[in-house]
Amino acid sequence: MRFRQTADQLIPELAGHQQRFLIAGGGLLAVSVAGYVANPAQFFQSYLMGYMLVLGATMGSLALAMIHQLSGGKWGVVIRRILGAASRILPVLTVLFIPILLGIGHLYHWSHADAVAGDEILTHKSPWLNVPFFIGRAVLYFLVWNTLVFLLNKWSLEQDQTGDPAIAKRMERLSAGGLLIFGMTMTFAAFDWLMSLDPHWFSTIYGFLVMGGQGLTTMAVTIIALNWLSKREPMNVAATPQYFHDLANLMLAFVILWAYFSFSQYLIIYSGNLPEEITWYMHRLNTSWLIVGQFLIVAHFAVPFLILLFRKNKRVASRLVPIAAFLIFMRLVDLFWLIAPNFHPDALSISWMDVTLPAGFVALWIGCFVWQLRGRPLLPIYDPQFADAIPSLADGHHAAH
Repeated sequence: MRFRQTADQLIPELAGHQQRFLIAGGGLLAVSVAGYVANPAQFFQSYLMGYMLVLGATMGSLALAMIHQLSGGKWGVVIRRILGAASRILPVLTVLFIPILLGIGHLYHWSHADAVAGDEILTHKSPWLNVPFFIGRAVLYFLVWNTLVFLLNKWSLEQDQTGDPAIAKRMERLSAGGLLIFGMTMTFAAFDWLMSLDPHWFSTIYGFLVMGGQGLTTMAVTIIALNWLSKREPMNVAATPQYFHDLANLMLAFVILWAYFSFSQYLIIYSGNLPEEITWYMHRLNTSWLIVGQFLIVAHFAVPFLILLFRKNKRVASRLVPIAAFLIFMRLVDLFWLIAPNFHPDALSISWMDVTLPAGFVALWIGCFVWQLRGRPLLPIYDPQFADAIPSLADGHHAAH
C-alpha cells in the first residue's frame, strides 16, 4: 500500500529540496556574519527576530500536536506528520540559541552590572534578571521542550511500527500535563527573551500574546505544507477541501486570538496610564514606529479576518495558501514591532540584517523540516481516528489485511 511507504519513497525529490534549502539558509546566515563584524548589536537584534519566528513554528507545532492528542478531531490526523516533523526541528533550534546567549550583553540592558547598580528597578529585579539564572532557565526550557518532543515522536513511531492501541492513551496522558508545562515555560521564556529587552516594562498577558502568535505561525505553515503534499499520493486523497476549511477556521481563530490579546494589553495599560507601563507604547505610538503599528492592525488582523470569513476562500487551496504565506510575513512584522523599538526608540529603523537573517532562518527551517518529514509515512494509519478521517484509505488498509 502506497500510504504505508515513507515520504522519501513517495516523493524522491524531497532530498534535493532539503539540500537546496539548507544551502540557501546556511548561505544567508553566513552572509549576515559580515553584519556582525560591522554592527554586532544589530546582528543580535535581527538574529533574535528571525530565531523567534522559526521557534514559533516549531513550538506551535508541538502545542497543536498535544492539543490534538487531547481533543481529537479528524483534521489532526491529516496534519499529524507535518506537526511531528516541525516539532523535531527543536534540537537544531536548541543549538541555534547559543548565539543569543553569546549576545546577552548586546541584547539585554539588565546584563550590565553598572546599569543595575544605578537603577532601582533593575536592582529590584536582579534576583530574576541576571545572566547565570537567565542561562539556567533557558537550559531548563529546552530540556523540558525537547523531552516532550522526544517522547511524543518516539511513541508515534512505535505506534506506526506496532499498532499498539495503548500508545494513543500514553500520548494523551503526556499531552495533558505537557500542555500545562508548555504554557508555563513558554510564558516565562517570552518574559525572558522578549519582554526583558525593556526591563522596566511588564505585561502579564505578554506570554499569551507570544503563544497566540506561535499558533498562528503554525497554522499558516501547516496549510502551505499540506497544500504542497496534497498534489502527491496519498495526500491527494486525504487532504480534502473540508480539511483545508477546518485548518483555515483554526487559522482565523488564531488571528482573532492574537488581536484580542494585543488589544487587551493595550487597553489595560492605556486605562492604568502608569509611567512604568506606558513608556513601551510611547516609543511605538508617538514616533514613526506608529506606521508599523497601524500596518499590523490592518494587515495582521483586519484584512485576513475579512478574507477568511468567506467559505470559498477557506476551501480552495489556491486562495488559502497566499493568505497563509502573507500571515507568516506579518508574524515577522509583529516580532519586529516587539523587538526593534527597544533598541531604536526614537524612529523607525530597518537594517538589511532584518531581511537576511530571518530569510536565512526560514530557509534553514524548511530544509530541516523536509529532512524530518522524509523518513516516515505521510499518514498515521494506526491513529485511532484514521478510519473516520480518511475512510477511503482505511478501507484499502483493512482489505490488505
